[in-house]
Amino acid sequence: MIKKARIMASRRHKFSKPKSKADTREEISSQIDQFLQQKGEIQQVKMGESGLQDGKYNTSHLGFIEPKKERTPLNDVIVEMQQRNAAKKAPVTPTKPKQPKKKIIYDDFGDPIRWVWEE
Repeated sequence: MIKKARIMASRRHKFSKPKSKADTREEISSQIDQFLQQKGEIQQVKMGESGLQDGKYNTSHLGFIEPKKERTPLNDVIVEMQQRNAAKKAPVTPTKPKQPKKKIIYDDFGDPIRWVWEE
């Protein structure tokens, strides 16, 4: 009986529920409260200011600053590849020789009489 209780207790703690959004919100708010109790300060900033450096956007991570680069046309290479692929023949699957099938012959009353092999 004691072994069974220990096994059941170990199974209970094996799987835990994933955190819900409410649990996460509660955890974050408790961390904020703890930060404020330790004399921490929260600065108020205007919307969009946190992404600015010296009053300007950080342009080092923007991807569209450089002018558009000229691309090398590869149409002839694509046509060549398509021709090579078309030239490859599809593998021929060998066809099986037809084997005779067993057919039942019935009498007038629907009872089976005999088997006949048909090709």
